[in-house]
Amino acid sequence: MQRHRDVPGASEVISIAQRGNFWLNRPGPPKVGHCTSAPFCYTQPFESWLMFGRSRLALGVGAGLTIGFLALIVIVGATIWLVERGNSLYEQSALQRSIRIVAVDLRDHLRTAESSQRGFLLTGNEIYLAPYDTAKTRARQELDDLGRMIAPDAPNRAMLPRLSEAVAEKIAEMDNTIALKSAGRDADAMALVQKNRGKTLMDEINVFLYGAILTADESGTLHGAEHQHNASLLRWISAGAAVVIVLVVLVVAFTVYRNGQDLKQARDEVQAINLTLEERVKARTADLAQARERAEVLLTEVNHRVANSLQLVAVLVRMQLRSVTDTAAKDALLETESRINAISLIHKSLYTSGDVTSVALDDYLGAMLGNLETAMRKDGHTAILKCYLEPISLRTDASVSLGVAVQELVTNAFKYAYPDDKPGEVRVRLKRLDDDKAELTVEDDGVGIAPDASPAGTGLGSKIVRTMASSLQTHVEYINRAPGTLARLVLKTATA
Repeated sequence: MQRHRDVPGASEVISIAQRGNFWLNRPGPPKVGHCTSAPFCYTQPFESWLMFGRSRLALGVGAGLTIGFLALIVIVGATIWLVERGNSLYEQSALQRSIRIVAVDLRDHLRTAESSQRGFLLTGNEIYLAPYDTAKTRARQELDDLGRMIAPDAPNRAMLPRLSEAVAEKIAEMDNTIALKSAGRDADAMALVQKNRGKTLMDEINVFLYGAILTADESGTLHGAEHQHNASLLRWISAGAAVVIVLVVLVVAFTVYRNGQDLKQARDEVQAINLTLEERVKARTADLAQARERAEVLLTEVNHRVANSLQLVAVLVRMQLRSVTDTAAKDALLETESRINAISLIHKSLYTSGDVTSVALDDYLGAMLGNLETAMRKDGHTAILKCYLEPISLRTDASVSLGVAVQELVTNAFKYAYPDDKPGEVRVRLKRLDDDKAELTVEDDGVGIAPDASPAGTGLGSKIVRTMASSLQTHVEYINRAPGTLARLVLKTATA
């Protein structure tokens, strides 16, 4: 550390004075005009220097106290001003929020009244007029509130009279149409509506209200930004004053020492971090791997529980099926059970395989179709199901849609291709095509489908097939083979 040489300390002054007196008192001829007896005869300049140093110290302390006092005054004054400004901004923001709320409520009540009017005009049922009077009254009240809230110097104040006229004219138009409808003059009421005057007025009202809402939002944003700016300004003023006070109080030596210690500590910390960086990376990698394993276990458990829950639902449907005597209800419950089992097999395949992002269609469809054939035979159908499935993978969500579609197509083939339980075959083929696509076909040798024939049964199965095909971004193509029918889907596959 180096001491500033302008203001020497007391020990330095004494040391310099002693060295000067040594040279003054050394042996030699006496000098004219100099004292040869008093050892500190020439100490007055050093005492003056010491007094000057003390004066500088006192001046520095006084200047520091003055700067600190001024900083305190600045902080207090800035705080008072910012608090008052904050209160003003809060009141303005509250007013703008109120204007926004009133504008939104006015728009909503006009829409409610208009919906009531249109409902009554279309149906003639007076129950639609239940909210009409209330909405109309509330709209007028909110229009009055909006007029009181908007400041005289606001930019949108000049449009307020036109808004009042438009609202009044809109309400009058709705009242006229309702009166004409109530009097049985439906044609006159509809003619008045078809003039589109009500729509024009509503569009004009919406433009003004949207402008009021936008102005309120912009004002709120500006007030919020100003509030943040003022808070930041206060922090900077406080920090600056604190820094000034600290700089006055602290000595340069302590600051240099502290900085040196901080630099040394930071350097040591960096060295320690560099030494342990590799270990930390390894530990973090291990933690990530462990977290991934936990996530995979949790996902497997979720799929397991979902599969069990779906199996439980299927059992409940089966129990309900046994207690139902109506044939149509039994068929509906049986189809519902088959669909639940098809979805359940997806989750079962997910938790029994190592891949939770895709499904092996040959395994999944093979198991599902085996269960479906067993169920069909228990239901009295005699057709034979044959599967020709190539190993193809598909996304999990797409596999659910495909499974449900295949289940519906095979079920329809069992039920309607061979009437009176005639024997025959139902063939399901899955093969890979070019460009990452696959083709799935369900065919039979039955009675076929007439070109203009309506769907057999309730038609729900056909709707489900179309919906599932749409979710796969494809469509079902029905081909009359004469005899028999072939249903064909072409879909995109996941990378195997």
